[in-house]
Amino acid sequence: MIRKLLQRVFKGSPSSPKAGTRTAKTSGSVNRIPVKTHKINRKLLSTGAIKTTEGLQKAGFEAFIVGGAVRDLLLKKRPKDFDVATNATPEQVNRVFRRSRIIGRRFRLVHVLFGDETVEVSTFRGSHLNDDGDAKIADSGRILRDNVFGSQEDDALRRDFTANALYYDPSSEDVLDFHHGYEDIQAGILRMIGDPVTRYREDPVRMLRAIRLSAKLGLKLDKATEAPIPKLADELQEVPASRLFDEMLKLFLSGHAMESVKALRQHGLHHGLLPLLDVVLEQPMGERFVTLALKNTDERVLQDKPVSPSFLFATLLWHEVLTAWQQYQDNGERPIPALHLAMHEVCDIQAEKLAIHKRYSTTMKEIWGMQPRFEQRSGKRPYALLEHPRYRAAYDFLLLRCESGELPMELGQWWTDFANTDGEQRSTMLQPATAEPKKRRRRSRKKPAAKPEAA
Repeated sequence: MIRKLLQRVFKGSPSSPKAGTRTAKTSGSVNRIPVKTHKINRKLLSTGAIKTTEGLQKAGFEAFIVGGAVRDLLLKKRPKDFDVATNATPEQVNRVFRRSRIIGRRFRLVHVLFGDETVEVSTFRGSHLNDDGDAKIADSGRILRDNVFGSQEDDALRRDFTANALYYDPSSEDVLDFHHGYEDIQAGILRMIGDPVTRYREDPVRMLRAIRLSAKLGLKLDKATEAPIPKLADELQEVPASRLFDEMLKLFLSGHAMESVKALRQHGLHHGLLPLLDVVLEQPMGERFVTLALKNTDERVLQDKPVSPSFLFATLLWHEVLTAWQQYQDNGERPIPALHLAMHEVCDIQAEKLAIHKRYSTTMKEIWGMQPRFEQRSGKRPYALLEHPRYRAAYDFLLLRCESGELPMELGQWWTDFANTDGEQRSTMLQPATAEPKKRRRRSRKKPAAKPEAA
């Protein structure tokens, strides 16, 4: 009785995906893989993902954990995020879950909230080539908008890689595979669904995703998937800078940034993303500095330690700042004003291709701007620097500079010792103040005597 009532309340409109069935509509091409074969550990599932699929299924809809979460589960990794795909429309999902909200413009999604966990729910997507949907495509083939709903088969076809076109039903514990993704994962291959050239033109960011997932998951790119990437690298220029920044952030915070940077260069995708990064990596000191920074970031990510995007991008762009800083000084600017001019110049150039959020770029400039202050080890200046809110990040940055050979190790060790000692010992570590030339006092000019008034 309750089930029939829920189906009547959430019955879809004629233009929406058909609701009311739990078992996915499958064609002859789908492969249903039982738990005894795929051996997904149910303990790795999040409570929110299970509650979301259960809630939608009880309301009469199809619902599956989908995409990267299923891929990671098959690779015996604990997914960081869980996405759910369903034949319910966003409005229907929103009505099923009290704590949920509809988001997105290019394609509407629903965020379902369970405590601190957010589960992203998408409606099965249809082909953007249909005339009866809200879709828009650029002349280059890039998808600009695709609010198009479809069947589960359509949804699987729209996904990028075979490894991401997998659907897991927690109620039956079966995995539905439409494009041999399970076989590719077992073989260690990352393969594009459909014609790679067409799919990259639809969304050039897929090239970056291919590089990132290959490095992160240890999957080898299929030859047909890999071959077009260098030829289509310029397509990334048409992608909004904010999207590029988000994708690059995922790449550098994947825990496999070193492999990703090497792959970016190998496939010609680094040009225009981080300006002149290839030049920096070809300089002995610059390459060592960036390598140390990426290695440090990878280690922290793999150990589940917090990582600051501001710190990471500050390291990647530091040698750009150094070069511009020296040029301004060569042109007659004093060191500190020259540094600030260099920082603004590098950030302005960067903003043209990769829109680093202001909250990150502000911190980057603080880290850079504090570096000259570490060379001032007399008087009250070291004490003031220790109290600075960004001291720890700037200090870690200093240590990288010392370790790379840019500065003497003695400077980094001095600040380590200074921070770890008490007040009395600190005073003995201070260097004698250098005598600054006294400023000449300007003589005040005498006012000319007033002329006597004419009688």
